Amino acid sequence: MKTSEAPLPATGAAAIVQLASAPALAEADPVRRARAFAEPLLADHLLDSGEPALAHADGTAAVLRAIGAGPALCAAAYLVYTGDYLQRPEEVVAKAFGPSYASLVTLTRKLMQIQRAAQSGIGGTGAPRGSQGEPALQLERVRKMLLAFSRDLRVVLLRLASRLQTLRWFAASRNPCPEAIATESQQVFAPLANRLGIWQIKWEIEDLSFRFLQPQEYQRMARLVDAKRIEREAAVRRVREQLLQRLTAAGLAADVEGRPKHLYSIWKKMRGKDLAFERVFDARALRVLVADVPACYAALARVHEAWPAVAGEFVDYIARPKLNGYQSLHTVVLADDGGPLEVQIRTHEMHEHAEHGVAAHWLYKEAGARGYAGVSASGEFEERLAQARKAVLRELLAWERDFAGTASFDDRIYVFTPQATIIDLPAGGTPVDFAYSLHTDLGHRCRGARVDGRVVPLSTPLQSGQTVEISAAKEGGPSLDWLNPELHYIASPRAKAKVRAWFNAEQQAQTVARGREAVEKLLQREGRTALERDALAEQLGFRNAAALYEVVGKDEFSLRNIEIVLRPAEPEPDADQIHLHRSRAEPGGGRGGVLVVGIDSLMTTLARCCRPAPPDAISGYVTRGRGVAVHRSDCSNLRHMAASAPGRVIEVAWGRPADAARPAVYPLDVVVEADDRPGLLRDISEAFSKDKMNVTDVRTQPAKDGRTVWMTFTVEVTDAARLAPALTQIGRVAGVRHARRK
Repeated sequence: MKTSEAPLPATGAAAIVQLASAPALAEADPVRRARAFAEPLLADHLLDSGEPALAHADGTAAVLRAIGAGPALCAAAYLVYTGDYLQRPEEVVAKAFGPSYASLVTLTRKLMQIQRAAQSGIGGTGAPRGSQGEPALQLERVRKMLLAFSRDLRVVLLRLASRLQTLRWFAASRNPCPEAIATESQQVFAPLANRLGIWQIKWEIEDLSFRFLQPQEYQRMARLVDAKRIEREAAVRRVREQLLQRLTAAGLAADVEGRPKHLYSIWKKMRGKDLAFERVFDARALRVLVADVPACYAALARVHEAWPAVAGEFVDYIARPKLNGYQSLHTVVLADDGGPLEVQIRTHEMHEHAEHGVAAHWLYKEAGARGYAGVSASGEFEERLAQARKAVLRELLAWERDFAGTASFDDRIYVFTPQATIIDLPAGGTPVDFAYSLHTDLGHRCRGARVDGRVVPLSTPLQSGQTVEISAAKEGGPSLDWLNPELHYIASPRAKAKVRAWFNAEQQAQTVARGREAVEKLLQREGRTALERDALAEQLGFRNAAALYEVVGKDEFSLRNIEIVLRPAEPEPDADQIHLHRSRAEPGGGRGGVLVVGIDSLMTTLARCCRPAPPDAISGYVTRGRGVAVHRSDCSNLRHMAASAPGRVIEVAWGRPADAARPAVYPLDVVVEADDRPGLLRDISEAFSKDKMNVTDVRTQPAKDGRTVWMTFTVEVTDAARLAPALTQIGRVAGVRHARRK
């Protein structure tokens, strides 16, 4: 197919096409010039589909002309395909045709890369079309990328026209169309054309995709439509002449024509409503075009006077337009032969809109000093142009909501792997986000990145359309700096959660190792190294040895409990046989202000595992030879000891201090996790001093990453409730992540 040697003016179609091709090139005959530029580059090359590259460009330009594209956009159809055969396509095209064309070539080639990559995952995988498997995911990504590039509407129109030409070539050449191309056409490009209202492209893509994906069903529908074609066409001619006579007699100037058959639409109605072909009302159809809206309703009245209407089949899309702006009156009547006949009634302007796109009202024709519909080329046209752009983008956003349920694509970016797989990231996403989206382990080992071949810092915000390559270490983990919001390494909540999970797992591993070491040393002292560790853990009430090691490593479970299990059990004595060492009686009760209910002056000790202090809820455990050990009631050690010897647990309560002027003090342990730095210990100690708390001991445990430190402070208080404000103050110290009572 050759382009005409004559200039190719706009044919009076959709404003969306004119918007995409404006402003026109200054040079005359841009199509002929672009083809001359492309011919030596494309003449001897084939596309991936096997179609000659130059013939494909000719066909794409022809599709664009058919929907009313101006010369500028038709010329772009040739330049896009030259990019594969130029070393620096953007630079060369910019010099020859201007930066607008250069940008168009770059963006369109990016989309072509996406489609090639997606097609390898759409067909032949065994996953059903429309499933939530990888093919469906890739289709969704192609949709998103079309949206991401849709601010330059020329890109979308070029891809629609190119895809239609590809399908036409497969049909004409009788070569088998790959399932991936047909599926992508049916599920991405046809819905996009429908949303933009470009009916001509929409129905042809649907029919051709239907033909390739379901050839048997397509042939069956074709046979049904053609079975009584001569009889049906004669009947349509008769009713057309009758209706035209009635409209003329009523003084209505109208064009009446038969409506083309759309096989895929008929098939969907038959399947969706479980109808026989004879019950599909649009198998025979007329379209009536009139001058204005009142004439539409007048024509409708004449139709219903001529033939009886089918109940429930009238739809007024003029009063209530479709989402894409489509307007028309639809009705179904019973013709003279008793068969159904669909009639569509609309104005010429509505028809232009229905055929060519969402913004046909703003089509601009070069007609001297005036523009389309009396709009001046210099003033009002620019305002209409902006309004049309907004309308088109609204339609694209609505199309995205149909699939993704989101209101905008401004908060997402779409980038590529080196294999051209599309990765969906939040706006502001970085190479670190990209690495984690590919694989968690790759994110942990990420050490560098290249964006479009250029080395960039890991905190670099990515842009839609960029290709990202990650450099990774053979082993290792993430950096703690990645969690610092001021450094902007991560924008994705999912990536942040994975980094935190890694550090939590690392800290847990250190805790388990610490607990394992303590338990192993105890078993060596007791001469029980051959003991099965998991069996020991189950005996102590833990699901496995790792759970035991963890609580021991956290100092939440005393090794004394393990010693009790390891040593031979002694007969449980009666309560009156338990030997209790009495201590000197004190006015306030037992030692440390603890009163053992029912028994006075017993020797009592405060358990070091949980460090009880008033007003904690407490319980006592009668030990052998050491009196009553007082624990907090929620102490895990007490819980395990009580499970093995419930008769040793007794009720205890805090007594009144003997000297109110000198209240007793109690040691408490405070655990602090912080980023290690010079002066950290001093700052935390000062926070305790401000609350008049005496620090009696400090133990520190650095983490393996060299940046985190765990600190355990032992402080003396008269009341555990005084600890809360001190913890708040410590939490405000620079570098402290959290502080809690142990």
